[in-house]
Amino acid sequence: MFNENWSNLEKQAARRAFDAALQRELAEIMAKFKQRAAAAKEPDEMWSVEQFLSKARREIDRKYDYRYSQLIHVFARLIHEGRIAESDLVGLSEEKITRILGLAAYFD
Repeated sequence: MFNENWSNLEKQAARRAFDAALQRELAEIMAKFKQRAAAAKEPDEMWSVEQFLSKARREIDRKYDYRYSQLIHVFARLIHEGRIAESDLVGLSEEKITRILGLAAYFD
């Protein structure tokens, strides 16, 4: 069985990596939103902007789950997507990093 306990140092490292990835992704979404909103010329075009934001919000809410029971999977997905690097996980145990990297290879 894998150790699902998180030391205080691991919790701090996990929070830093999680928050940094989330903030970077939110900044990307914000830039795309501004671009789409600026490009909207007709009233009907604003609804596609709203749909973009709604979809992005659902994806963010689904992806970024900070429950300790989910973090291994969250980090694996973020590694796979290139949103974090192995170096962002410094402070986690070798066992957790190995599990994260192993799972990252299975995401499509």
